[in-house]
Amino acid sequence: MSVMTTETTPLDMTPREARRTRGREPWGSPATYFIAFLFIALCLGPVLYIVIGGFRDNSQITSSPAGFPTPWRFDNYLDVLTSSIFWQQIGNSTIVGVTTTIGVVVLGVMVSFVLARYHFHGRAAMYSLFAAGLMFPMTVAITPLYILVKDLGLMNSLAGVILPQIGFGLPVTVIILVPFLKAIPDEIEEAASIDGASRLGFFFRMVVPLSLPGVVTTGILAFVASWNSYLLPLFILSDQTMYTLPLGVQAFASQYSVDTAKVLAFTSLSMIPALIFFTLFERRIVGGLTGAVKG
Repeated sequence: MSVMTTETTPLDMTPREARRTRGREPWGSPATYFIAFLFIALCLGPVLYIVIGGFRDNSQITSSPAGFPTPWRFDNYLDVLTSSIFWQQIGNSTIVGVTTTIGVVVLGVMVSFVLARYHFHGRAAMYSLFAAGLMFPMTVAITPLYILVKDLGLMNSLAGVILPQIGFGLPVTVIILVPFLKAIPDEIEEAASIDGASRLGFFFRMVVPLSLPGVVTTGILAFVASWNSYLLPLFILSDQTMYTLPLGVQAFASQYSVDTAKVLAFTSLSMIPALIFFTLFERRIVGGLTGAVKG
């Protein structure tokens, strides 16, 4: 004999309050929240220190490195914002980031479509080749890349940075997009073929819209990686007017090594575009990666 238990609610509780009580999840362990708060503090602490440090002067930083500005000074940020080299380096980073993103997304979607929807000899080996590309970071290949870019005559040019970044961004793009394209039912392709759509028509009208979450995810990852890239531009670019923003931060820190407050202001302004971009599209990244895993 079994006894059935039913969930009861107090008589004085309204239906709306009862629904809220049922849907409310219990609080977790305080230790979990403490560990999460500790990790958040470790991540945000250096960023906040850099941002707040830009509102101080060198004497304040020397006398109290961990203190707050007293008084708050805005001249460091104004000097950076009125500097032409700062905006020029932002423009260089934007050109490199946008061009790299377009190249990675366009080529990645095309390659992923072939690997996901076509059956031919060597398809698995080609996919494994792209997967193997994830195991070779740019640090390992920087010397051959330098020689290759030099032989192509692309030294001290943005193209010399863009082309290698596209090549190193393709493995991640292919690994993420292939499951998306494989998950598209064959019946959709057959229906499109019956309606008279060619393979290119099916690709542009059906494949690209259906794989848009993965496309957006790979585009965001490519842009953020390009924006934060430091090692490759360091080897390729030699003229300060061609510097991207990470190189500009290093050059600015060397030029104004005695003015710590101004260096902190320049560094914090350099972080803002990537932080805003990543914050706005964070859900897109998580959703795209989740779809790739499901696929």
